[in-house]
Amino acid sequence: MRNIVKYSFWLFVIIVIFLSFKELINNKEDLGAKGSEESSPQMVEKQNDETIKVVVDPGHGGVDPGAIGASGSYEKDFTLDLSKKLVALLENDPNLEVLMTREGDQFLSSEARERPNFANDLDADLFLSIHANTYSDPSVSGTETFYYDQNSKPLADTIHKHLVNATGYNDRGVKQENFFVLKDTNMPAVLLEIGYLTNPQDEQKMMTDVFQQSVAEAITDGINEYLDG
Repeated sequence: MRNIVKYSFWLFVIIVIFLSFKELINNKEDLGAKGSEESSPQMVEKQNDETIKVVVDPGHGGVDPGAIGASGSYEKDFTLDLSKKLVALLENDPNLEVLMTREGDQFLSSEARERPNFANDLDADLFLSIHANTYSDPSVSGTETFYYDQNSKPLADTIHKHLVNATGYNDRGVKQENFFVLKDTNMPAVLLEIGYLTNPQDEQKMMTDVFQQSVAEAITDGINEYLDG
């Protein structure tokens, strides 16, 4: 009789342990399945999100006029007019989200790094800073493009190719420089010097809507080729 009681007791203990172990396993499986369900929407959203954020930066602004052209034109006005035309074209692509560092004649502090910080805070994918050049010799002409990080060079090379064809100016090449708008950005970034406002012939051409539209189309073509590549 004592043996039967003893065996019954241990059988009961074994059954309890078995059931407890089984419940523990089931709970772990439930938690694992729940974790997968909660994380999957974020993974799918990230994989399906094809929107590319492009920041267009019209150089200078406000109390900083930038280069002053042969006839007295301001670089800040040229860069803003061109940037608006560029943004209008880029916004035709539903896969692009386009933003500007300034949309009016406002000053952005280089000391506070407002331009690169704007792009970094947005977690942008591309950054384009639009400029016009200046030199003491009014005969100097040309288009040049700058980059800092090596991962920005393909973007610089591609846009520059289209840009030179559109301006018709001397090809001054693609160059590496540590401009803060290039150095302090966390994404591929380029600075485009479209032409020299201090060259009277170039300035007259650069201030026209026809020229600016052509340049905007060239930059757009360059961005599209870069993204498709």
